[in-house]
Amino acid sequence: MGIVLSKWLNKSYPQNYIIKNPFIGSLVFLVFCIFFVIIYKPLQIHESRFFSTEVTVAIYCFIVAIPLFGLIRILKSIKYFSNPDEWTILKELSAIVLSLLCMGITAYFSGFLLEPPVQRWNLSTFFDSLFSAFLIFAVPLGFFSLINYRYLLVSDIIKQFNTETLSSSSGEVEELIRIESQLKKEELSFYPNQLIYAESDGNYIAFHLNLENQIKKKIIRNSISNIEQQLAAIPFFFRTHRAFIVNVKKVSSQKGNTLGYRLKLSGIEVEIPVSRQKTRDFDQIMKQVH
Repeated sequence: MGIVLSKWLNKSYPQNYIIKNPFIGSLVFLVFCIFFVIIYKPLQIHESRFFSTEVTVAIYCFIVAIPLFGLIRILKSIKYFSNPDEWTILKELSAIVLSLLCMGITAYFSGFLLEPPVQRWNLSTFFDSLFSAFLIFAVPLGFFSLINYRYLLVSDIIKQFNTETLSSSSGEVEELIRIESQLKKEELSFYPNQLIYAESDGNYIAFHLNLENQIKKKIIRNSISNIEQQLAAIPFFFRTHRAFIVNVKKVSSQKGNTLGYRLKLSGIEVEIPVSRQKTRDFDQIMKQVH
């Protein structure tokens, strides 16, 4: 059970939008919280000694959004949380819990200024503030984490894919892949076996294709994450790194260890990296393909 839980917690996972974009994310968090609390009133919040209920809610949310922005910036400066390409479920949950603790403590001390003059310096009030923070502020943080759950399905498809399926599909006629660009007039089509690898280059993606026994480079405007989604139905296309998607069938050799690999692909001199967080899934699909 412990091993299964450990594997699940260390699965690759996209960063929460609020964590990935501290400034804009904090503003989104602020608006989200204000509307949620005013509309649903989850804790029967009342007016403070100076302001109406709505204004009190807005002030509380604004006050806690400031340390949220600061905490995310601090987390990004810590090595463990610094690389979004090595983000995992465990890092996501840890960052959320730390954020909620920080906001709960901030809400507690803010109460000394906003709430009626009653005795607040006690553990009961402190834990009540923490509970309130977890109950309210977990909603926007949890929402932006849960919407990324679909990205886990790609990894699960790879793990469930077996050699028999690959073998049977190899004898079938391949379906043409049509890649849509962010520019409506731009489109790229190719067969799965023609793709060697795709590489992100700023706002563009370079596809390296084997066309008529020649390696040709086709470029369209798009993001690597969007391309990953468009190619998700093909189980032997694997995103090895934040900037690369490879056709695992084209891997001729690899070197490295669990800290990361370097791949050689058929007909390509460039070595393609496999990030540390991707090595486990990569090993599994390599066993199935070869």
